Amino acid sequence: MSGWKRGLDAAGVLEPGLRRDYGIQRELVARFRRTSYLAARTLLPPALLPHVVVATAFMHHGDNLLDTGSRAHRAEAWAAWERRVRAALETGCGDDPLLRALVHTVAVHPRMRAALDEYLVSAPAELEFAGFAGEGDYQAYVDAYSLPAFMLVGCLLGPDADDGRYRAACRAFIEGSQRLDFVNDIAEDLAEGRLGIPAETLERFSVRSEDLAAGRAVPGVGELVRDQVGLAEAALRQARAVSGLVPASSRPLLEALVEVELLTAAAVRARGPQVLRGSVSPSPVASLGVLLRARVR
Repeated sequence: MSGWKRGLDAAGVLEPGLRRDYGIQRELVARFRRTSYLAARTLLPPALLPHVVVATAFMHHGDNLLDTGSRAHRAEAWAAWERRVRAALETGCGDDPLLRALVHTVAVHPRMRAALDEYLVSAPAELEFAGFAGEGDYQAYVDAYSLPAFMLVGCLLGPDADDGRYRAACRAFIEGSQRLDFVNDIAEDLAEGRLGIPAETLERFSVRSEDLAAGRAVPGVGELVRDQVGLAEAALRQARAVSGLVPASSRPLLEALVEVELLTAAAVRARGPQVLRGSVSPSPVASLGVLLRARVR
């Protein structure tokens, strides 16, 4: 029996149709977040894996709806999706594989309902995102969108009761991870007409968004990249505190996620101004080493 089938059995996903619904989400997550899926598959208890996969698939689907198309199209698509999600949660019946799997996961892990409610309320903040004037705007974005989105998965991995320290560690992780994404994805984001680095930060390093969009590595670009990577690394190092706040069953995965992000930060730092030509990922060998060490621990 495959590890995935054992996970479905352990998670109580026994009905054939529901197993297919979960399997569809696994295929999607394994394709668009290959490293994260491999980490979850390697490090999570079988009973938790299918639920984390569904939460990840749900978060990714929401990102796609909020990021694709004109402002009016995105708003309409999100509103329709939110109605379908709320109807599924209220009735216990979903009208597609993702919603059917989500309903089952919420039934098994009821605390996910609060995370879903927070996410559904906060997610439209992404519709308004067109860039940041200053650092305070970035921090507000993390609170309004990035953290609620991450907590869809984070709520499944954390302690039964949180005194605020676990959420704070999750915020440190997503603050660093989101900042890293913004600097690593400069080229991709500018192609879509937006930039995740605050305008005040660009000004501080005498870099114009027009230079970045044109791929011109003016003198300040290297310093800008190092500055943003340094801030991301500082937040990610703070996020290491999560290790002492979670059940032993989810500790290896969360530790590995932090360390892989730090590897990514090192890769972005080494790429420097060349991030204007495209994003970079850490060495697969180094990432695999992180997973193997976490598995041994």
